[in-house]
Amino acid sequence: MVLAMRTGPIASRLAALLVGTGLAGPGAAAGDAPIAAERFALSRSEMVAQQLRARGIADARVLEAMGRVPRHEFVPPLLRGFAYADRPLPIGHDQTISQPYIVAFMTEALRPAPTDRVLEIGTGSGYQAAVLAELVAQVLTIEIVAPLGERARDDLARLGYRNVQVRVGDGYEGWPEHAPFDAIIVTCSPEHVPQPLVEQLREGGRMIIPVGSQALGQELYLLEKRGGKVERRSVLPVRFVPMTGKAQGR
Repeated sequence: MVLAMRTGPIASRLAALLVGTGLAGPGAAAGDAPIAAERFALSRSEMVAQQLRARGIADARVLEAMGRVPRHEFVPPLLRGFAYADRPLPIGHDQTISQPYIVAFMTEALRPAPTDRVLEIGTGSGYQAAVLAELVAQVLTIEIVAPLGERARDDLARLGYRNVQVRVGDGYEGWPEHAPFDAIIVTCSPEHVPQPLVEQLREGGRMIIPVGSQALGQELYLLEKRGGKVERRSVLPVRFVPMTGKAQGR
C-alpha cells in the first residue's frame, strides 16, 4: 500500500522523533546558503532517479518538474533535511506533505498539458500545486484549513508561481465560477466522488481522487469524462486523510 497520508499519528511521531534527536538536516541552522542549495539540488536529483524513475514514473515533463520544484521550501525548517526522503512530513495543523512518489504518480496520471486549467482540492503545503504550475497554464487550489491555505499562498508567491490561485474554503463544491476544468486532483478522501466536481470537469477531462474510508480502505481512482459520462478506473490502494466539511455532512 502506498503511504500517501496528509495527516495522522505516524507523521506526528516522525516529527517528534526528528526534532527530539536534533536531526534537523541542511537548512535548519544558519550556514553557507550556496552549499545548502547545492546539497538540496543533489538530493532532488537523487529523489527523481531513485524514488520516481526507478519506480515507473516515465513522463519526462513530470520528472523534470519534480526535479525543479524546491520541495524543501514547503516543509518546516527543522525538517528540511528530510524534504526529499520517500515519506510524508508534518507541516503543522496535524497535516503533512505527501511523499514525492504519490505526488509524481497523481500528476502523471492526469496527463497535464501546457494549456490545461487544473483544480486542486486540498492545497496543504502548496507543493503539489507548484509541481502542477510547472506543467499547466493555470492552477486553482482550495484548502479548508485557513492557516495552511494562507501560508501556501505566501510561499507560492514568494517562489514565483504566478499561475496559481489559492482559495481558503470547502473544496467539496469545487470552484464553479472558473469551471470547466481540464483536470481535477483531490488530495483528501471522500466516501464518494463529489458530484459538483464531476460537473465541473470538461468533456475529455481527467480527475484523480482517493475514495473510501480509512477504516474500510481507500482506492485512488482515475476518472475521465466521455460523452457526458464518467469512466472510472482504480489505479492504486492508498491512505489519505478524509475530506472534511460538507463531505462529512457538516
